[in-house]
Formats: sequence, C-alpha cells, structure tokens
Amino acid sequence: MKIAIFGYVKHPEMMTSLTSVLGSIYARQLKPILEKELYAEALSSGLDVANLQTFSSAEDLDDSFDLFLSIGGDGTFLRSVNFVRDSGIPVLGLNIGRLGFLANVQKENFGQALECLLNSRYAISKRSLILLESDLPCEEAPRQQIALNEIALSRRKTTSMITVETWLNDEYLNAYWADGLIISTPTGSTGYSLSCGGPVISPETRALVLTPIAPHNLNARPLIIPDNMTVKLKVSGREPSYLVSLDAKMITFANETSLTIKKAPFYINMIELQGESFYKTLRKKLLWGEDKRNLKQ
Repeated sequence: MKIAIFGYVKHPEMMTSLTSVLGSIYARQLKPILEKELYAEALSSGLDVANLQTFSSAEDLDDSFDLFLSIGGDGTFLRSVNFVRDSGIPVLGLNIGRLGFLANVQKENFGQALECLLNSRYAISKRSLILLESDLPCEEAPRQQIALNEIALSRRKTTSMITVETWLNDEYLNAYWADGLIISTPTGSTGYSLSCGGPVISPETRALVLTPIAPHNLNARPLIIPDNMTVKLKVSGREPSYLVSLDAKMITFANETSLTIKKAPFYINMIELQGESFYKTLRKKLLWGEDKRNLKQ
C-alpha cells in the first residue's frame, strides 16, 4: 500500500504524531510518501525520513497511490482536497486538532484504522465539491477554485452590509442585504452554514444550501437547492472589494465581479471505517439529540 501523507506542520504535536504514524506504517511494510513541507520539517526535527520520497502538488499524485492521509484537524483535511482533487485517491483524516468532524480518526487509533483498511473493513463516502469561476482574472487565484465545505462571500474592511444579487440557472432569485452569503455542500452543512442557522444535510443528498450571514431582512432564510443548479452572484457595497473564502483559503474580488458556483464534476472519496458513520459523528461530535431522557437507566 502506497500512502501519501500531508500534515499541519505548525501543530505542536505534529512530529510526535508523525513518528507514531510512520512506526505503524513501517510495521506493516507499507510505503509512505511525505508532502514536501512536512518532509522538510520532519528532517529538521531529526526524524529518520531522509530516504523517503516526497510530493508537492496534485500533479505528483497518480493512481499508484492507495491512500491520502491527512494529519491535523478539519482544516488540514480541507486543504488536502487541493492535493487529491479528481484523482479518486481515498482520504483518511487523523485528528490531532479540536473537533475532528472530518478528521474523525483519533491518533491513538491509527493502528486499528490501518488494519481496517488492509482488511477492507471500511466504506467510501463520496463527498461532492463546488467549483468557483469568475469573469475577471484575480491575482490571488486562477479562474477556477474548488471547495469541499463551502464558498462564503463576506464584507471587507467595513461594518456596512454588502448586497449579493443571486441568480439560479439564470433566473433571478434575490438580492441579499447582509454581512455575506454562504453556498454550502452537504459536507459543509455542519460547519459555517450551521453556525448561521443553516440546516444539517446528509452527505448523500444531492443538494446545496444558500445561507445568508446576518441578513437585514426577516424573510431571508436558508434555501436548499438541487446541486445541478448553477448559482451566479454579483456583489456591491460601500467598499470597492469583498472577500470570498473557499474552505480555508481567502480571495479578494473587486465589486461587480460576476461569480459562478456549480457542483464540481468529481467527488472526494472519504473513508468511513467500519462502525463509523455520519450520523454517529453527529451524535458524538455535535451532541445531536443530546437529552438526559435518552440516557440509559
């Protein structure tokens, strides 16, 4: 088994966790390949990795890889998407962060997780992504960007609202007067969108949700749409520009830039180990249905 490993190098437990991970991999005679920045940090920290191969971009990952391992938290998992992209390589998140909703394997259980993988005791959860396109070039990003959780538009350098004009399949929907607007996938429905009053959507649901951020209108509520719809947006406001976040990445766009958001033509293959599921994670991590009446006597 060939395993690509990516991690959040600034985490204080990163090198300790990587040492443990590599030990489990070597014990099973598997082949680790480290992301270039992680490799450099491991080498400078005195880890015995000098003979390991590295990768630095999505172009370095081909179909010879069996697994992409993300070590960190949910933010690290989201950054992994830009390496995996449309390769189809299954992704497993090892949590050394806080919540660990996407990165839901605890570091002390990594050995067990490997055994599950080697013995095919897992399922693949196909997670949809969304694609952002703009009609004007941007110095900070190419014309196309992807996100697994959400794309969020928000005000920049001002306390004033922005206006987000919205079209669905070229039909005018609304102008949101708000601090911003979130376009979320089912995977992202438990993140920023949820914090702004959006619904939780099961990952297999073929839908997107539009969730306004602090709208100045009692009638502006989250809207669920089919994921085959194309969303077009245009922002205006008192400042000449606004922010767009794609998961963990921030981009600045000039007002009146036309943005198009649609479902990406590929999925991320997220590994669910035997005994784990989206609904179990809801109960365990977000305390879904927590009620003292549900406790067993």
